[in-house]
Amino acid sequence: MKIDAVSIFPDFFDVLDISLLGKARDQGLIEFQAHDLRKWTSDKHKTVDDSPYGGGAGMVMKPEPWGEAFDELIGKEQKPVVIFTTPAGIPFTQELAVELSKKPHLLFACGRYEGIDQRVVDYAAGETEVLEVSIGDYVLNGGEVAAVAMIEAICRLIPGVIGNSESLTEESHNSGLLEYPSYTKPASWRSLQVPDVLLSGHHAEIEKWRHQQSLLRTGKNRPDLLDD
Repeated sequence: MKIDAVSIFPDFFDVLDISLLGKARDQGLIEFQAHDLRKWTSDKHKTVDDSPYGGGAGMVMKPEPWGEAFDELIGKEQKPVVIFTTPAGIPFTQELAVELSKKPHLLFACGRYEGIDQRVVDYAAGETEVLEVSIGDYVLNGGEVAAVAMIEAICRLIPGVIGNSESLTEESHNSGLLEYPSYTKPASWRSLQVPDVLLSGHHAEIEKWRHQQSLLRTGKNRPDLLDD
């Protein structure tokens, strides 16, 4: 998979060199490049924002640099899915991560300030598939944190990135429930015990217990997932 990210802080994405994603890049499973939006500015101050039409607080990212960036990065063949990270977008879910992990090319557009001029989104939508995506009901200083979270969630689903692919099937949200609690050695720690069923070797009972625990945890922490 090829992934591009456009940001005024491209160094933010250095974190992707760490751990499994870094190894995946070294193995050629992922091709990633972060681009500085200011590269596509035309004035000596490398200006990327201006005051909003209609008044109001804050600044809005100008369309011209984004247009130049998209002209270069979208290309003519095998156009990427462009993902605008925005609190005004659709929720990012495990289902969406699975869908995006099957795409050959993703391009993350990371906004700052009060966001990106809407015409940039509209223009990109006329060139290729566009998604406006949010990682939660809160506001960050910029879209980089959201992009990194999405990239990790997506890339770990690419075959070969995770060593034990079976672990992906037992994670939270894959079954519509939160994952059950996990334990390891020692069996007793600070007067706290591992549940007896996990020490029993009785696989059917263990699976039953894990499902019950998933239901309990989901009911406690995310009852909305049980509403369906």
